Amino acid sequence: MKKKMLMMFLGMITLMIYPVSAFAAEGPAAPDLQIGLDTAFTFLAFILVFFMQSGFALLEAGSVRMKNAGHVAGKTVLTLAIASLCFWALGFGLGFGNGNSFFGTTGFFYGGDSTASAFESLAFSDVTLNTKFLFQMAFAAVSLAIVSGGMAERAKLSVYIIFGILFSVVIYPVVAHWVWGGGWLAELSMQDYAGSTVVHLTGATAAVVATILLKPRLGKFNKEGKPVIIPGHNQVFTVLGVIILWFGWFGFNPGSALSPMGGFFGHVALTTNIAAAAGGLAALAASWLYFGKSDIPAMLNGVLAALVAITGACAFVEPWAAIIIGLIAGAFTFMTSQWLERAGLDDPIYAFSVHGIAGMWGALSTGLFAAPDLIEQGALVGKAGLFYGGGFHQLGVQALGVVGTFVFVAVMSFVILYVMKMVMGIRVTEEEELMGLDISEHGTYGYPEQMKLISESESKTLKH
Repeated sequence: MKKKMLMMFLGMITLMIYPVSAFAAEGPAAPDLQIGLDTAFTFLAFILVFFMQSGFALLEAGSVRMKNAGHVAGKTVLTLAIASLCFWALGFGLGFGNGNSFFGTTGFFYGGDSTASAFESLAFSDVTLNTKFLFQMAFAAVSLAIVSGGMAERAKLSVYIIFGILFSVVIYPVVAHWVWGGGWLAELSMQDYAGSTVVHLTGATAAVVATILLKPRLGKFNKEGKPVIIPGHNQVFTVLGVIILWFGWFGFNPGSALSPMGGFFGHVALTTNIAAAAGGLAALAASWLYFGKSDIPAMLNGVLAALVAITGACAFVEPWAAIIIGLIAGAFTFMTSQWLERAGLDDPIYAFSVHGIAGMWGALSTGLFAAPDLIEQGALVGKAGLFYGGGFHQLGVQALGVVGTFVFVAVMSFVILYVMKMVMGIRVTEEEELMGLDISEHGTYGYPEQMKLISESESKTLKH
């Protein structure tokens, strides 16, 4: 029954987005039906990935203080708009256009399906190019959303705009070209099915550079240098945000098959889901052992870390390996987040631990667990992992990809942000940070009634 409903739903979308002329009076030809179905499937995946932005908005807004909630939620829409336009203008061509081993040189200011010859790296699928563009644009927007999370509660709004534009033009597309656009890592057959490296490690590396240059929020560390807990204002928001992201990940990973034919996307969905579940439980257990109490935010980050890790490996590994990948990602992310915080890093949403460390682990995991039958069945990239007799070759390729991506993104991000810091400043003033970015950047609070009551209460306290 569920399978029939899915096929009916995809059929309805096909009728809406596929040219009616393809269905002549005598009925559609089999190739036309398959193209239409594949395009509908990919468009549905795009919708799910696009909807993940609402998950980021809830997760990040709930993770910060009330006085910054409106600002943090609103900049999600801002960065989504920036990524959409920049990817259309230059990012898609640099990432997937025909070119050299480092970046594309064709297809700028994307002009639609008629420009397909400029994007040979995407010719493996008959999905319409417009739909492929939308799908890849949604990935670029997710990567930028990760970057902005690490800047929360002290970065100027102008930083999100300027760095967002440059990230969407000269950083993310280059890495995407290396791995997915026919670049040097693609030539080495690096395995990254849906973006543990391309999307998550790229975004997280830029985020950690921004976090370091911005320096910690006021009051985050005491006089002895020990971290002080700054709880988010709404844990319910963060839970809802993670559930939406988990839901959207079924567009991220299974959608990367670009087709429902053969049912391989079902295997990808299975490994994605069980890895996420394992990661959440592992992080919860780790927090219980560390704090003596189970920590809900740790569990949520464990789910996300496992999803990040399995993103690159979901098509290459068997279910048992997916659970191991998720368990390690969840537990390791919790431990690294605590270590980095004690070392002086103030990352409000733990972007580097969740998306960076877990992204590295996800990339390396295929070098260990990639199964040869799955590579032949649907993944179609690279060689078997170490535990399947493939030796160290694929693991070496994966490690090279991780190091190359991290170094490139870190250097580019540092140069851009350091110049911005010297020229215009990247952090709000102490007074603006204390009053909150809602009021200092936008002139109004996200929670105006509650913040008014808090302000009145503080004034009475000072008078007495």
